Amino acid sequence: MCIATWRKVRIFDTTLRDGDQMAGVELSLEDKIEIARILNELGVDIIEAGFPASSDVDFKTIRVLSREVSGSKLAALARATRKDVDAAAASEAHVIHVFIATSDIHLKYKLKLSREEVLNRISDVIEYARSYTPLVLFSAEDGTRSDREFLVQAYREAVSAGAKYINIPDTVGAITPWEFYDLVAYIRSKLPREVRIDVHCHNDFGMATANTLVGIAAGADGAQVTINGFGERAGNAALEEVVSALHFLMGAETGIKLEMLTEVSKLVAQKFGISLQPNKPIVGLNAFAHEAGIHVHGVLENPITYEVMPPEAVGNRRRIVLGRHSGRHAVAWVLQEMGIDPPRELIDYILYKLKEVAPRIKKVTEDHIWSWVREFRAGGALA
Repeated sequence: MCIATWRKVRIFDTTLRDGDQMAGVELSLEDKIEIARILNELGVDIIEAGFPASSDVDFKTIRVLSREVSGSKLAALARATRKDVDAAAASEAHVIHVFIATSDIHLKYKLKLSREEVLNRISDVIEYARSYTPLVLFSAEDGTRSDREFLVQAYREAVSAGAKYINIPDTVGAITPWEFYDLVAYIRSKLPREVRIDVHCHNDFGMATANTLVGIAAGADGAQVTINGFGERAGNAALEEVVSALHFLMGAETGIKLEMLTEVSKLVAQKFGISLQPNKPIVGLNAFAHEAGIHVHGVLENPITYEVMPPEAVGNRRRIVLGRHSGRHAVAWVLQEMGIDPPRELIDYILYKLKEVAPRIKKVTEDHIWSWVREFRAGGALA
């Protein structure tokens, strides 16, 4: 699906709020400020920098960044209470992000409120937040498990109270892409066209990126994401995956500097104390790594055979890895990259060593290759 004719997709990054809620992660004030600065440089439209009413670190982070960040707007999360809104406003955030749950599950077991009480709370708190700033965002927590008609009623209540910006959260990642497309399209059809819509998807079933993309295709104009998909439980939709898919697969535009994605991913992983899996899409060590002979041959002839985008476009790099699946083209290429003009016999010798040794050592390094080159030059021969 091509959405090149649509307006630019807004990127709302919540690494410093939802991402920071990841189990076992504790970001310091200095960590949050450094991450926010690079998110601003990356080109994020809105940085949700914390939840001021719940944390002094979050409050101070937003206060500091409100004086330093010039490109991105800063958002502060607030429960649907005047006290939380006061804290968000005092932090000097540009956007006050008010939320309250709308699913019957949450109303019964967490909030202990009726639907009517929730609607009254939405109306009161949104109107109160609007007295501080025109940029009020309303989220219906657990929206995808809410009664559809009540969900629309909640959004309409928020809009009537002055919110021109709403968010549809899949709080527990419990909806399929086709169902989410239908839900977002339905909500879009029930609200005034000038109301901006974000989607916020969790990854409990591994569908956060897919759901975010179909939400955009269904009529949302903003994606709420985190770097590396960090977040509670199985995490959130990953900024680098969503943005890359929007650009390279859907023909959309964002303000993100794609060439910074890998750099930002590494910095955030380091600050979170998390090692990324090698096969992490877009930014992982193996995202553009090739070992199998057929693949390597194709990539060396023309990268488009096995790479849907240039690795340099997202700040990553191509890697040709040697192992027992390697073929002659890979060995020749690696030897040439090491400064060796390899005769056929040397290529055959390295291939033999790979088939014999690689399964035992698990990871073939350049040191292994050099040792086999020296063996060959010293008179090594195939068994």
